[in-house]
Amino acid sequence: MQLGVMAGYSGPQAKVNIPLIQEAERLGYSVVWTAEAYGSDAVVPLAYYGAHTSKIKLGTAIMQIPARTPANTAMTAMTLDHLSGGRMVLGVGMSGPQVVEGWHGVAYGKSPLARTREFVEILRKIFAREEPLTYDGKYYQIPYQGADASGLGKPLKTILHARKDIPIYVAAIGPKNVQLSAEVSDGFIPVFFSPENFKIFDDSIQQGFGKAGGGKDYNRFEVAPVVHVAMGDDVDECRARVKPALALYVGGMGARDKNFYNALACRYGYEADAKKIQELYLSGKKAEAEAAVPDKLVDEVALCGPRDRIKDLLSRYREIKVSTLNVTGNVDEATLRTMAELVL
Repeated sequence: MQLGVMAGYSGPQAKVNIPLIQEAERLGYSVVWTAEAYGSDAVVPLAYYGAHTSKIKLGTAIMQIPARTPANTAMTAMTLDHLSGGRMVLGVGMSGPQVVEGWHGVAYGKSPLARTREFVEILRKIFAREEPLTYDGKYYQIPYQGADASGLGKPLKTILHARKDIPIYVAAIGPKNVQLSAEVSDGFIPVFFSPENFKIFDDSIQQGFGKAGGGKDYNRFEVAPVVHVAMGDDVDECRARVKPALALYVGGMGARDKNFYNALACRYGYEADAKKIQELYLSGKKAEAEAAVPDKLVDEVALCGPRDRIKDLLSRYREIKVSTLNVTGNVDEATLRTMAELVL
């Protein structure tokens, strides 16, 4: 099992923590991931990290599919891959309808899975550079042939010669999206991942392997969960550091009837708790929502407490097929070092 570190996205001020990522590289972490929501983007900070490191892989977790055309995403990934010496890991995902339509001003679409499939297929075609790009899908037609087309579009082949096997990961937690990821991508990045409930992921992954054909298995597919780590002597205090994120996502990251994280908590067996957290959060009672997050759920999806407790909890990830455990939370250098000692 390898380690990654989540740099996330910035708050009101765009920031990068170069010493932290350089320390992660020195300790042997395999990848640093950046993110985006509706503020700082994933690419600019990643390029900054790439310029100040030499070995650690550079991952996007994630670049939002509706925010960019497939070709623009490919151009960005190929450029960063070239300039970093082949370190790019391209993580993509649909985000949610509130961000897609409320921020980007484009339709989320009735078939996000179909859109993700088309997006990844086009990326593969561009990277392969075997022929000028053409694609005729439900969401993407290349060259564009809509009613308002000039008629002058022509199939093009990327000028930049890409690494054909730039890894493509898909952010996924829902059963159908996990299945699609296992079928078309090189790995998936689940958040609030529960090792105890790995079977619900494994069932979907195995179905995806079957659709992919060619004997695809875990040797050709990475499970790379994002795991909150809160270290300290007081387990309850450490749990309390994780609960705001769980309350935000389970309670408020999406509409009442369209919240993927709430649905995930329900699949883990926390239906009543998930409903209560959502009701409180959407009513503006954020502190009460945080208090309603069960300790048991925190322990399932996070690593909280002193070193020895975390060491014991890590065995759950080793027993299943986790390839890279991506550390998140308010991570400092001491946490990075302790995790490296325990895992690497």
